Amino acid sequence: MEIDEPTNGTSSSRLAPIEEVKPTPKQIKRIAAHSHVKGLGIDTETNEALPEGAGFVGQIAARTAASIIVDMIRMKSMAGRAVLLAGPPATGKTAIALAMSHELGDGVPFVPLVASEVFSSEVKKTEVLMRSFRRAIGLRVKETKDVYEGEVTELTPVETSESSGLGKTISHLLIGLKTAKGSKQLKLDPSIYDSILKQRVEVGDVIYIEANSGIVKRVGRCDVYASEFDLEADEFVPMPKGDVRKSKDIVQNVSLHDLDLANSRPQGRQGDVTNIVSQLMAPKKTEVTDRLRSEINKVVNEYIESGVAELMPGVLFIDEVHMLDVECFTYLYRALESPMAPVVVFATNRGTTTVRGLDDKAPHGIPPEMLDRLMIIPTMKYNEEDVRKILAHRTEAENVQFDEKAFDLLSRVGSEKSLRYALQLIAPARLCAQTCGREIIDLGDVERCTKLFMDRSESLLKAEEAQKRLTEKNSK
Repeated sequence: MEIDEPTNGTSSSRLAPIEEVKPTPKQIKRIAAHSHVKGLGIDTETNEALPEGAGFVGQIAARTAASIIVDMIRMKSMAGRAVLLAGPPATGKTAIALAMSHELGDGVPFVPLVASEVFSSEVKKTEVLMRSFRRAIGLRVKETKDVYEGEVTELTPVETSESSGLGKTISHLLIGLKTAKGSKQLKLDPSIYDSILKQRVEVGDVIYIEANSGIVKRVGRCDVYASEFDLEADEFVPMPKGDVRKSKDIVQNVSLHDLDLANSRPQGRQGDVTNIVSQLMAPKKTEVTDRLRSEINKVVNEYIESGVAELMPGVLFIDEVHMLDVECFTYLYRALESPMAPVVVFATNRGTTTVRGLDDKAPHGIPPEMLDRLMIIPTMKYNEEDVRKILAHRTEAENVQFDEKAFDLLSRVGSEKSLRYALQLIAPARLCAQTCGREIIDLGDVERCTKLFMDRSESLLKAEEAQKRLTEKNSK
């Protein structure tokens, strides 16, 4: 139900209250292992990887090859193929895969998977791989819907006049929407009010409400309020033009796995992509069968041919691929040849090793039949200069300060022992400095941490010595 309001050229102006803005405490952000990596760092003129760019250091040949793979994915000429990142530990294989996802953007699905996740006592190995494949295949659905869109000028929940003694309930919601052309007042069902509360919609936000389903989508804050003193406001958007009620082209990105789950629930119109998308949050899920997936594939193909939807093959990243067995590789042979297949990126740090499920040894623990299908990108060990630059990026990302001698020692530890070991010493070294009332880490803090925490080679040496003493003791 809608109530038209006359549009006047006059509006009451008010002065923004002057308030003292108190400084907010510095928030502690979680720093992940590759937070500093923002992309592949490619020179746009030469299409070659820069020695240092986008938070990435070194691995120039590998990053250049990865950029070519990204271009092939964008051109949709890479579907059904696979890439292998092979190299020693701590050479940036996972970082390259994450950088590829940054380069592809948010519209292309990127699904990370560790090979050991495939082995489960509840789900078959092939089912886990199939779900990951379906998650990595995106579908961009384009629809024209009848919506109410505008800036929120009023948000008034109307309570019921009857009181049961257990508290008041909301009978309906009055919401005012304004555009550059006019305004309307809508009377909405109380169930829509819950969706508005979840999205934290308030007066001054730009939203749209689907006329048929009542789905609410918050677009952003109206740019009229861009000059206000709210320092933590999110993205500002212009006030919508035209009428409040209009036909709007809406683009929704879903994966085939989302469609599988949505279509496995009881619903009225099976196989309708529009209906499937609107049912993603419905309860009561049943098993997803191969027959159901094939039916969904048929409907998706029909929508692609009619131009309603567009297929977006994404990237499936499988780390520690040598952990897969021969049954998984046999399944991957067929899955990669499917018309609906994502780009699969494998990663491993093994050389020649035994293929699980077979007695034969093969390079990287991968059967020769699969190796023939792969485009292999090698990664090399970092030199001392690259290690120093990587540590500098990490200290900047974690907002940690070292003095010159302490940083020289940390760089030397990363070159002689392990880059990962040096990276792991940054946080405890900072805690040691803070315990002494300092913000800058000195040489003594790093030396203390190297004595408290062993690296991999030292730990292995200690274990071998303990085993030797135990053997000598038992032989006496």
